[in-house]
Amino acid sequence: MSFRGESLHTYGDVREREAPPHGHRLLLIVPDPESRESLAARLAAAGYHVTSVGTGAAAMAELGDRHFDLLLVDVDIPDLHDLARNRPRLVARPPVICMTTCDALEPLLPEVGIEVEDYVTKPCRDAELLARVRVLLRGRQTSPRPCVLRHGDLVLDEIVYQAWRGERRLEVTPAEYRLLRLLLLNTGRVLSKEQLALHVWDEPRGVNAIERLVSRLRQKVDETAPALIHTRRGFGYWLGEAGQV
Repeated sequence: MSFRGESLHTYGDVREREAPPHGHRLLLIVPDPESRESLAARLAAAGYHVTSVGTGAAAMAELGDRHFDLLLVDVDIPDLHDLARNRPRLVARPPVICMTTCDALEPLLPEVGIEVEDYVTKPCRDAELLARVRVLLRGRQTSPRPCVLRHGDLVLDEIVYQAWRGERRLEVTPAEYRLLRLLLLNTGRVLSKEQLALHVWDEPRGVNAIERLVSRLRQKVDETAPALIHTRRGFGYWLGEAGQV
């Protein structure tokens, strides 16, 4: 089993200065729904395209349909044996980061074989996980990045950094653009004010700042019906059709 030898302190600052244009696609395999949702949202906020599932069987189905640049596997999935056995059959085998407890590390070694490139111990700290993801993906060819994000008649073009609602061009600021992009990448998923602020400004901000930004963006996007930007009181904001969340 080959783990990377870099220690955490060599990874540097894990925060991105801008929305990262890498387009890497991650497959997150975590059995606990709450943990899976939280990790997926944090990785998406860091700019990755994330697909999340709860079992090895579901992971293999996803791997058969599309390309992923990295797998993040919680070793507590119920069918880890099947995932480890079937993964070598893939034409393109993405690298793996395992999430495990310290006392489960030794039994894990023969189970997953030699194709685990790194691991983190649970409970996973966001900074550590993101640092290891960034190091492992450094220099790897990315999946094709979509040029256009779309939900209904709302369109965001990542080549010209412009958004439209139907035929109406939205005059958005850079901060509003980053906010809209994150909401579109996470359509139907509630994102907290803290997650949104970290992505938009790369630093924590007071809740009033993100509330004002969402309000300005909502006025521009939802000038045309139906409304697409919604508030989940006590939780955050989401983009999609009313009643979807």
